[in-house]
Amino acid sequence: MKASNILLLPGWQNSGPDHWQSRWEAAHGYQRVEQHDWMRPLRGDWSARLEETVADAEGPVLLAAHSLGCILTAWWAAHTRHAAKVRGALLVAPGDVERPDLAAQIHGWAPIARQPLPFPAVLVGSRNDPYCSFERAEGLAQAWSARFVDYGERGHINAESGLGDWDEGRGWLMQLATPV
Repeated sequence: MKASNILLLPGWQNSGPDHWQSRWEAAHGYQRVEQHDWMRPLRGDWSARLEETVADAEGPVLLAAHSLGCILTAWWAAHTRHAAKVRGALLVAPGDVERPDLAAQIHGWAPIARQPLPFPAVLVGSRNDPYCSFERAEGLAQAWSARFVDYGERGHINAESGLGDWDEGRGWLMQLATPV
């Protein structure tokens, strides 16, 4: 699979230079799906941008989503005509946009789409994620028919988690690239 067909879906406020997504982009040439406004995310705009990117891709794609990017993936999958182009999705630390404190900051993303994803997925959840309880992450994995990985106490599984290049996460992503 071409590196440009591995799509990085950052969450709210994008992923900074030390985030595993940015490190993967720099080291491997994966493609970040750039959004118009990272600070005021609009579900329709973000979904349309992902739709365009997948539609324009030559060949199958893999999705590597973090936080709000996971919620985007589920919403987009429920509405796209291009789901067959997705070989799989790595969903890391979904943000619980139905939680009142997050819903107040990130408008228009609730309710979270809860249908089974039409492609294989792995959801990696942390026991001490400040933006999503462990139980909620497990429940989303179940609703999305994603394999759940208990990643222990790793916070929001971002730059502050000290993951560096996060080879373990990249390994899960590459497993999705290989058809069963």
